[in-house]
Amino acid sequence: MAPGRGVPPPRRRRGAPPEEPLPGRRGRRPVKKKSSAKKALLWTGGTMAFVLVAAAGGGYLYIRHLNGNITSVSDDGASTGGFQSDKAINILLIGTDKRTGKGNDSYGDKDSVGHADTTILLHVSRDRTNATALSIPRDLIVDVPDCPTTQEDGTTKVIPGTANVRFNTSLGQDERTPSCTVRTVTELTGIQADNFMVADFNAVKTLTTAVGGVEVCLAKDIDDQDSKLKLSKGKHTISGEDALAFVRTRHSVGFGGDLSRIGLQQQFLSALMRKLKSNDTLTNPAKMLKLAEAGTKALTVDSQLDSIGKLKDLGLELGKLNVKNLTFTTVPVVDNPAEKVKATVVLNDATAPTVFDMIKNDVSFTEVKKKASASKNAEAAEAAARLKGTKSAASEVRVRILNGGAAAGSAQAELEYLQNEEGVLKSENAGNADVSLSKTTLEYAPDQADQARRLAAIMGLSGSALKPGKSVTNSQGLPTMTLTLGKDFKGAGVSFTTATKAPEGVQQSTADKVECAK
Repeated sequence: MAPGRGVPPPRRRRGAPPEEPLPGRRGRRPVKKKSSAKKALLWTGGTMAFVLVAAAGGGYLYIRHLNGNITSVSDDGASTGGFQSDKAINILLIGTDKRTGKGNDSYGDKDSVGHADTTILLHVSRDRTNATALSIPRDLIVDVPDCPTTQEDGTTKVIPGTANVRFNTSLGQDERTPSCTVRTVTELTGIQADNFMVADFNAVKTLTTAVGGVEVCLAKDIDDQDSKLKLSKGKHTISGEDALAFVRTRHSVGFGGDLSRIGLQQQFLSALMRKLKSNDTLTNPAKMLKLAEAGTKALTVDSQLDSIGKLKDLGLELGKLNVKNLTFTTVPVVDNPAEKVKATVVLNDATAPTVFDMIKNDVSFTEVKKKASASKNAEAAEAAARLKGTKSAASEVRVRILNGGAAAGSAQAELEYLQNEEGVLKSENAGNADVSLSKTTLEYAPDQADQARRLAAIMGLSGSALKPGKSVTNSQGLPTMTLTLGKDFKGAGVSFTTATKAPEGVQQSTADKVECAK
């Protein structure tokens, strides 16, 4: 990437004396200044980082200048349409292997179309107390779905999907755009990104240089001819070409594969996060201006993030996060059993679904104190109380099942499961509900509470899913409960209970800890 254009300093009126505070009333408390951290957008992804400053003194011309730096592309309807301040946020961060920019054609594969070489799904919790950065291995075998893509003339072309291919081909291959990678991640995880950001090799070089370098640690000497990284054991402050070499290294760490490199990149990103959040950076106007300039040039964003104002709003949300509650983890995988020479990986079906569900259900991978109002706490206590008490036998549970938003055939499938697998024989399929529900509910009369608790235990329903009400009658005229399957129904026999911690063996680390690459 070519060196950035110089940023003109803020204009000042000549001879203007420094402003004096207006006289105030005695006893009035001084107004607290807002943290400088909340004036910055701060995030990293794969081989990229992004920082924006809300320009206080540069005025309209400076903001216009930064807006001119931003490159945006259509999301082609693959995302949710943009993050919201009152909801959890999911940002897809894509680092490509495209060798654009000065000096990058020497890294081999100089004609790469720019595959999804490093991809991270960043989930920030609704209450902003925690976040999870989920790395997706480039060699993971996935199904890339059909991808409607906007052409230069405004028409839409559908790029056909491909089954059982490497994840990295979701970008670049067959003219696929970032929206195809977004769709692939949704297909893989069930999580739809709100926005995406893309960067090539130059992002890590320009941004680490702008911040003055980041400190990394090696547990051994490394001399990698492929990545061109040569560093001795111990701690080093790296930037520019050295930083790029560090995140590209794989043959000299761990088992020498892509999964080992992911661990190295996560260590690097943790270090970069700590540097960006440090007072050394946030209180240094020169560094902040360099970061704003480098950041706006380094990334390609989706069309919902195509202005400084939108990026600043996102930055204010991300700036609330404490790095100790940012967990880096990787999609659980195992070696591809279809290969004699192991070159690709497939999902670990035993643990990957739990990791995806935790993210979808906004469950933290770290121990954090959740923010909750008094009314929310009271509601939670009341819901939990509904699950306490005696439970009837499964054979005594009488329930009719309605489909209220689940996939077609779900009511019948759940009925057969309950009857054949759980012994809930007094059950029937009552067809479709009058309304569509986002969450599954179980309505019951007071004298049916024992039955409700038994069915909740069988299905893994939470106390909030139980709705005390009036008794209804089934097709035989007998009193019965009503189970309405909502859009959250995942299939017959699949528990509604969400895990509260990551499965045993799932790799994870937090951004506040210094780790040395082995």
